[in-house]
Amino acid sequence: MAIENPSNEKVKQVLQESKNLAVVGLSDNPNRTSYQVSKIMQDKGYHIIPVNPMVDEVLGQKSYASLKDVDEPIDIINVFRRSEYLPAIAEEAAGTKANVFWAQLGIENEEAYAYLKDRDFTVIMDTCIKVAHSMLIK
Repeated sequence: MAIENPSNEKVKQVLQESKNLAVVGLSDNPNRTSYQVSKIMQDKGYHIIPVNPMVDEVLGQKSYASLKDVDEPIDIINVFRRSEYLPAIAEEAAGTKANVFWAQLGIENEEAYAYLKDRDFTVIMDTCIKVAHSMLIK
């Protein structure tokens, strides 16, 4: 199944209706892209939920070891892990109540895409959430 991102209108709707971003692979290093993008999204009013077993806290928020450990609502699962990890992360995502899976710029996987689409997820891949927000939300 070829990866096809939703329309800009749908992406805008997702960004407007979502408040809680579970960021898989969020680093506590301010020089890392995952930190910088998440900080900007936090500054725009989104609640960041770090998912990284290697850190205790990022951006003032408790970090969870995996998506299945998150005990708060998730609207968007935003992934900063290499493409080969997406199928396993997609399986974890399916066990949550989230219905949006967003893989950052340069990250995509057809197997994970098909798996999530079969489970009625809105799937966005190879797209930076910060860039999409700055282009679509005025």
